[in-house]
Amino acid sequence: MAEASPQKPTKDATRGLSGAAKEPTGAGSLRAAAVLLGLGADVAAEVFRMLDETEVRRIAAGARELRKAQPELLTDALKDFVTAMEGVSGDLVLGDNMLRGAAEAALGPDIARRAFEGVAAPPPPDEVLGPITEADPEALAMVLSREQAQTVALVLSAMTPEKAAAVMAHVPEGQRPGIVRRMATVESVAPEVLREVRHALTSELQAVVAEGMRRVDGKGAALEVLRRASAAQQQEVIASIEKDDPNLAADLRVKLFTFDDFGRLTDRDIQAVLKDADQSQLSMALKGAPDALREKLLRNMSSRAAQMLQDDIAAMGPVRLAVVEQAQATMTRLALELAEKGKITIIRATDKLV
Repeated sequence: MAEASPQKPTKDATRGLSGAAKEPTGAGSLRAAAVLLGLGADVAAEVFRMLDETEVRRIAAGARELRKAQPELLTDALKDFVTAMEGVSGDLVLGDNMLRGAAEAALGPDIARRAFEGVAAPPPPDEVLGPITEADPEALAMVLSREQAQTVALVLSAMTPEKAAAVMAHVPEGQRPGIVRRMATVESVAPEVLREVRHALTSELQAVVAEGMRRVDGKGAALEVLRRASAAQQQEVIASIEKDDPNLAADLRVKLFTFDDFGRLTDRDIQAVLKDADQSQLSMALKGAPDALREKLLRNMSSRAAQMLQDDIAAMGPVRLAVVEQAQATMTRLALELAEKGKITIIRATDKLV
């Protein structure tokens, strides 16, 4: 048979074959299979790479029907491919074998075997894992933290990225690098392996859920204790924490002094902060501030500067709360920096004034 030159198929041609394969009757699948046969194995392989597994299965069904088809009926049905079909009649019996080989070359033996032998496609990995994927991320992370990194990698690789990320956020930090490294090497997971993992983890998950997990806001509790301590005690504790965990110490400092605490600063200290403040950050921070606090800060500005600031705030329109909170955090950090340099004095809610 004179085979067509193996040119790369266009997207339009591929869409045409895909559309034919989706026709409700078997004629579409038969026509698509016949066209691929006429184009040759190389072009057929390129086409298969552009189709999903469902479309390949439909074409595979048409390929099996090629054995029974009459050449003249095929030629009549394929009006758009008359030239390609001339001289093909002698090879129709071998058509499904050629197309199967092309599918294997393009998609691999597993997908080709399922398509051409009518084997059902395996369920998605997250379906195989079943209830494990729906478990509370923190509970699942607790269970997985006792497993080998390879097992954890298999489970997370079989989950959606969103679910895997939620679980990973609760996995101990020291385990994360090894898990990610093994996830990067996972190429395929047999459903049988995932079923074994599901069976092993389900009972542990049930035990964790049965025991229950009491969520504790440890950082919040620590802040409440520190807020009730004197400024000297706060500084002593945070300075000690800073030696081992600078990030935690910085976070505690910011949270101990909130933007609302500006209302307890003296007028002189407020003026010192305003002098170094970025005006765009200040206007954004005041956008969500209580009226009393806004008025106190405006009183410590010149009339012209206060009016300009109010105009900026009015011109903003609706602003996301997260943006306002970020600006307020910037202002609190500025106040803390000035306090550390001795330029202002931060007055805590528990401080007694005489």
